[in-house]
Amino acid sequence: MFFNLCILAYSMFTLFKKEIRSFLSSLIGYIAICVFLLLVGLFLWILPTDSNILNNGYAGLDALFSLAPWVFLFLIPAITMRSFADERKAGTIEFLLTKPLTDLQIILAKYFASVTLVLFSLLPTIIYYFSIYKLGNPVGNIDSGGTWGSYIGLFFLASAFTAIGIFASSLSDNQIVAFILAVFLCFFLYIGFEYISMLDLFGKMGALILALGINDHYTSMSRGVIDTRDVIYYLSIIGIFILMTKTKLESRKW
Repeated sequence: MFFNLCILAYSMFTLFKKEIRSFLSSLIGYIAICVFLLLVGLFLWILPTDSNILNNGYAGLDALFSLAPWVFLFLIPAITMRSFADERKAGTIEFLLTKPLTDLQIILAKYFASVTLVLFSLLPTIIYYFSIYKLGNPVGNIDSGGTWGSYIGLFFLASAFTAIGIFASSLSDNQIVAFILAVFLCFFLYIGFEYISMLDLFGKMGALILALGINDHYTSMSRGVIDTRDVIYYLSIIGIFILMTKTKLESRKW
């Protein structure tokens, strides 16, 4: 039993490494991460906008946590679009599914590889925190607890977007189609319910509909407060889309 578990763990880790290498060997991967860091850096430090940290005179990273979800709407689909679409197009999906791994284990290996890549793109922004920490008057005049809480919220949001992107990639053998589907689904779940809740048609149900959207829970966590309800919501979104991906892969047997 233990030996079989070790084989499964090794197989999952091998697939995990393959996904990481595949992304890092692609120019698109580096472009996606560089564009994310460039856009965020420009808005936070260079461009004369309300998001510019040096101009607004406030030692905080609120602008980062407002901008990052919108950039992630495009960055994460760019990372996940290859997950299954590329396997289908190359004709290697059947070979992959014959490995000594269940469909769920294959999905999880690809999912965690994509989350790791998103984390790679997010880690360099910690430099901004230390920069503001040093630039504050006095030094260290920044809400560190709130900032790290917001980072946790952003990580949960990115993890949810990744699960959505993996699902979108399983629907098509065309990477561009998978990208567009992922962008649409992420956008709708992020902000769509907020617009729907504003309609007079739903009346008192507006608050409930608003709570179905990702943005409502992300805004809550961006205050630096980690609420169990928000964590459960994100885990539910991730679980639902992973199970939907599993159902899509299993449909080949029907």
